[in-house]
Amino acid sequence: MRVISGEYGGRPLKSLKGSNTRPTTDKIKESLFHMIGPYFSGGTALDLYSGSGSLGIEAVSRGMDKAYLVDINQSAVSVINENVKMTREEDKFTVWKKKDRQALASLKTAEETFDLVFLDPPYAKQQIEEVIGLLVSYELLKPDALIVCETDKHVLITPTSHRLAVYKEKTYGTTKLTIFEWVEE
Repeated sequence: MRVISGEYGGRPLKSLKGSNTRPTTDKIKESLFHMIGPYFSGGTALDLYSGSGSLGIEAVSRGMDKAYLVDINQSAVSVINENVKMTREEDKFTVWKKKDRQALASLKTAEETFDLVFLDPPYAKQQIEEVIGLLVSYELLKPDALIVCETDKHVLITPTSHRLAVYKEKTYGTTKLTIFEWVEE
């Protein structure tokens, strides 16, 4: 696993050992960023189920100003911190060991908003629609924000807000990427 492109392009990333996480493959990550960018001129990203930090680090490498990398697993947080250190720009990253809803509540309190959100929870424990609902009700999305959902190919996500439109959707083997855009009323 590596950073695909941008400022940190080619640098290796560590991943969590074991079967508790399912890192986004380099092929899917490269396709994903071509769907949403591939480069950015600033902004803030949130990787809510960060695992190794790969997606958030890639977003900053490609031009986002900063990223929040959140995971509940202490081993994952340790790997994320090692990967962030590799960037030599630790000030661009905020790493939290928190549950998803706890992190969203903290972000609401901090009045933080996001241009790009990655939601790639463990497949067996997905509650993506509820998490998207919290992103909306907590007003954590900037105009035209993108929410990238990585799920099993059979999962259908139906957000409750009429302001979320499917931006793009693509299936890669057993993995489906569904990207929503937060549109103006």
